[in-house]
Amino acid sequence: MKIKEIRLQCLKMKMKYPFQNSISTVKAKEFYIVSVVNENDKTGYGETVAFDFPWYTEETVHTNLLALESYLIPLLRGFEFQHPNEISKRFAVVKRNHMAKAALEGAIWDLYAKERNLSLANVLGGTRQEIKAGISLGIQPSIKDLLYKIEAHAEAGCPRIKVKIKQGWDLNVLKEIRASFPTIPLMVDANSAYNLQQIDHLRRFDEFDLIMIEQPFADGDFLDHAILQKQITTPICLDESIHSFEDTRLAINLGSCQIINIKIGRVGGLFEAKRIHDFCLEKNVPVWCGGMLEAGIGRAHNIALASLPGFTLPGDIGGSSHYWEKDIITPEVIVQDGRIQVPNESGIGFALNEETIANNLIEEKIITF
Repeated sequence: MKIKEIRLQCLKMKMKYPFQNSISTVKAKEFYIVSVVNENDKTGYGETVAFDFPWYTEETVHTNLLALESYLIPLLRGFEFQHPNEISKRFAVVKRNHMAKAALEGAIWDLYAKERNLSLANVLGGTRQEIKAGISLGIQPSIKDLLYKIEAHAEAGCPRIKVKIKQGWDLNVLKEIRASFPTIPLMVDANSAYNLQQIDHLRRFDEFDLIMIEQPFADGDFLDHAILQKQITTPICLDESIHSFEDTRLAINLGSCQIINIKIGRVGGLFEAKRIHDFCLEKNVPVWCGGMLEAGIGRAHNIALASLPGFTLPGDIGGSSHYWEKDIITPEVIVQDGRIQVPNESGIGFALNEETIANNLIEEKIITF
């Protein structure tokens, strides 16, 4: 594969609804579209997923640009490669910066698939024609507002509801949800809001028949998560803790969790995401695809990844209209009866909505090879 040009387009898009978790409220998302163009003018697309403040990981949209411009893109100059699997090894000299790596590597995966007239799902080894799409609901102004949203998604056939929780917005909320929806598939996401000293409080989550509790403790607390998992019957799912294949091996061997959330940006790209998937499949550990409030390109990559056989739980891959007035892809991602069709077209299977991109564009950089 020969690269002719890489474009970096910075967009800032207002979210349709503010998204609040235990740490932050996101009202707008700033990100980069990474476009990799080959000598035949075919283009592959990736998307950065870091936020503008380092509350989720150490990365931000601004450090993504620095890593891409100063370190990662220069590593591709004069580098001859046959397969996107080689990119992860090439980038290993740069520590962390996983979201920047994932955006550039993802664009190369998309381009690789397009060069072969295959879907991205196909080249990754996907086996599903459709995927189950759960929904993630942020902390709402009131429990009444939350119940209203849950009802709307349940009536639309959503196969799983995830609600964000924090101290003071947890057990009381779950009681109200279960009083109104006693059998709905339900999980909670703590975003590291608790610690081991609150183990008695966390045991009470077992009362609510949850699919899982996601990331109750801080990202490095593998041992404390293992202690908690032995004390509760609700499966723990790790999210922020899992940055690599090695983190996955550590978590599973310690018994820190029973479920793994795979996010492409958090683990550094599709190659590493697939390694984690393959290991979990071998160990019979269920995985699902998490979301980072992506626009359409990132969402398309998630759909392709979630088509792999180990993704047995519904992911956080909602439809475009849940997040944006107008997405950056066409057609937009549509959820019907709780499912999303996996595109058969080449690459990510979506074209870009140039009008939406132009209306939200902040700056554009072009790097020629």
